[in-house]
Amino acid sequence: MSTLDALGAGVGEAGASGERLAVLDGYRGEVFVALYDAGGSTLWEPAVMRPEALAERLGRLLTPPSVGGSGAIRFRDELEGAGGIRIPDDADPVHKVAARHICALAAVGTGSDSLEPIYLRPPDAERWRERDSFQRSD
Repeated sequence: MSTLDALGAGVGEAGASGERLAVLDGYRGEVFVALYDAGGSTLWEPAVMRPEALAERLGRLLTPPSVGGSGAIRFRDELEGAGGIRIPDDADPVHKVAARHICALAAVGTGSDSLEPIYLRPPDAERWRERDSFQRSD
């Protein structure tokens, strides 16, 4: 079960009538993001990107989606500047992933049958190994 899927379900439960955008803080100045339609179907597959790139992509949407997640809080200024995006107050529960959303998605068979993690970017250890091997070749 994807954390972004569960967060998107929570945005819908909070009363979103249209598209829902799940945005998690990916640290390193990036966000993990996925966009869902009103029924919860995936419109944008999960991705990792810089908030500026997300804002640009959001600016191309015809209607601003409802937004929730830790990345929306952290990058509020960047995202709210994108075509009418409004982000609820920091304390709003729409920014938290709830176990009930994960359970509800699992109960209807959403997600994968396997327990394999989905990595949207390379692990830090791989990046450090590449960095170190580059420095040694100088």
